[in-house]
Amino acid sequence: MSIFATVGFTVFILILFAGIFLNLFGLPGTVVVFFDVLFYAIFTGFDHIGLKIILFLLIFTIIAETIDLFFVIGGAFQPVASKKSFGAAALGAMVGIFLLTPFWGGPGIWIGFFFGGLAGTLIIEFIHQSNLKAPFRMPGRVIFAMIGGKMFKGIIALSMIAFSLSNIYS
Repeated sequence: MSIFATVGFTVFILILFAGIFLNLFGLPGTVVVFFDVLFYAIFTGFDHIGLKIILFLLIFTIIAETIDLFFVIGGAFQPVASKKSFGAAALGAMVGIFLLTPFWGGPGIWIGFFFGGLAGTLIIEFIHQSNLKAPFRMPGRVIFAMIGGKMFKGIIALSMIAFSLSNIYS
């Protein structure tokens, strides 16, 4: 593998991680994952990733973003994207990687990254909510809807990544 291929694949993997991370803050991370895989397929001449896989990923991206939109319209709270929440999500993601990788290997990296980042975001949000006076706190159902939306979208993003990487490595 040439140095350019190695650098390109490293950037590809880092963008996949960024896609998962963006999902934690209500941003279109599945769209980032989709376009990352699409550009990888284009640059490699559709060698490992074919048009059927691209279409499959596009459908999953549309489903994930549509359901996320319904969660937001239905009143799901979106965490505030602040330095504290980004830092806590990044720290949680790293802790998740270190905790799950020994048990699950490669998939543990991705799963730990997402669930650790989600845990970090939720911890900061719970601390923020506890500092507010009772009338200004989000109701439990709103926070539960936020967690459900993040979990759904994150699991779809993880599935997209697993499907893509399994086709690249097979």
